[in-house]
Amino acid sequence: MNNAVNDAVWSGSWVAERLGVELRGDAGLPALLGLALRRNPKRAHLLVSNVLGKHVPQAPSVVYGHGVRLGRRVAERLGGEAARAVVLGYAETATGLGHAVADGLGTAPYLHSTRRPVARVAPAGGFEESHSHATSHLLLPADPALLAGEGPLVLVDDEFSTGNTVVNTIRDLHARHPRRRYVVAALVDMRSAEDTARMARFAEEIGARVDLVAAASGTVLLPEGVLEKGRELVARHESAGPRPHARP
Repeated sequence: MNNAVNDAVWSGSWVAERLGVELRGDAGLPALLGLALRRNPKRAHLLVSNVLGKHVPQAPSVVYGHGVRLGRRVAERLGGEAARAVVLGYAETATGLGHAVADGLGTAPYLHSTRRPVARVAPAGGFEESHSHATSHLLLPADPALLAGEGPLVLVDDEFSTGNTVVNTIRDLHARHPRRRYVVAALVDMRSAEDTARMARFAEEIGARVDLVAAASGTVLLPEGVLEKGRELVARHESAGPRPHARP
C-alpha cells in the first residue's frame, strides 16, 4: 500500500477555521484526530479519527495495530484480572476497534452493541447515546450469560468526549449484573475536568472501580454560538449543491 495512506492525517483545518473549534492536547493527538462538520442539532463538529479506518483511508496494519496496542495496555492495567475480562465495543464506529482490543487482551470474548432489534432475541441490556444521530443501543449476545460474569468489563470506543454514554451503559449493566471493575478503552480521551470528576463520583456511587486507558488525551475548545455557525455552514453548502466534475 502507498505510504501516503499510512501517513494520512486529517487535520480538519477547514472546519476549525470556519467554526473556530480548536483541538488541544498531547503531542500525539493531531496524528490521531481531526475535525469535520456535522449535520446534527446537538453538535456542530465531529471528531474524526485518523487511525480508525472508518472516515479517513488508512492502512489495515495501522488500524489493527492501534487497537491491539490499546488492548495490551488494558491487559497491563488489569493484571491478573485480564483473563476474566469481557470486551464490549460501541456501534457503529468502534465495532472493529473493539475486535482489535479484544485481540490485544488475548482470549477475551467480544460483543458489540447494535441499534437494530432482532426478532425473538431478548436484549441483555441497553443504553442511550444522547449526542448521536440514533440514540438507542441494544446488547443482543447469543449467550446472555456473557454479560453476567463477575470479571472486568472493557468498554471500547474511538473517542471519549463526555463520558455520558459510558455512564449510561455501566448504569444499565451494573443494575442487572453488578461487578467490581470496569475499564474504558479509547483512542483519545477528550473529557473536560468536570466530566472526569463526574465519572469519579459515579464510580463511587455504584461502588465499583472505573479506569480509563487512552492512546492520547486533549480537549475541544468551542466558541460561543458554534451550533448556529455550524447550521449556517451546512445550509450554505447544501444550497450550493454538488460541484460538477471537471472533464479530464
